[in-house]
Amino acid sequence: MKTDMKDWWAHITATVFYVGHLKPAPGTWGSLVALPMAWAIYMIGGFWLFALAIPAAYIKGYYATKLFTAGKDDHDPSEVVIDEVVGQWIALLPVIYGAQMMGVTLFTLWPGWIAAFALFRWFDITKPGFVGKADQRNDATGVMLDDVIAGVFAAIGVVSLASIYHQVLR
Repeated sequence: MKTDMKDWWAHITATVFYVGHLKPAPGTWGSLVALPMAWAIYMIGGFWLFALAIPAAYIKGYYATKLFTAGKDDHDPSEVVIDEVVGQWIALLPVIYGAQMMGVTLFTLWPGWIAAFALFRWFDITKPGFVGKADQRNDATGVMLDDVIAGVFAAIGVVSLASIYHQVLR
C-alpha cells in the first residue's frame, strides 16, 4: 500500500468519514453518528454481528489512530472520533441485546438509546477514575481505551437504569 493511500485510509477511519471535522464538539458528533451505524449493523446481522463489530472497530481504530497521529505533537486530536464510535457501541450493547432477547425493534427501547448516549458522553467528557487514567496515556491505546472504559461505565449505567425502571418504577 502506498504511503498516500495509507494516510488517506487512516484519516477516513480515524475521523469516521470526516465526521470528526464537524464543529463544535466533534466527539459528540462521533457519538451521534455511531447510533445509525449501530442500527444498520444490527439490521444486517443482529446482535452477534454488532458485538463482533466492536472489537473489529477497536482494532481498526487503534491502527488508524496510530498512523494518523504519527509524528504529531497531539496524540489525541479532536478530529479523531473512531474511539467515540467504539465507546458508544459498547454503551449500546445492553440495549441491543435487550431488543434481541425481547424480540422487539430497536426503537421500542428508545429510552435505552438516550440513556446510552447521555451516559457515554458524560463519562467521556468528565473522565472520572479509570477513564481519566487511560486518557493520560500518550499513545493510540490511550485514545481508544478511555472511550472503551467510558462505554463500559455507560453500559453499566444503562443496565442499572433499566433495572430500576423494570423492578421499581413499573
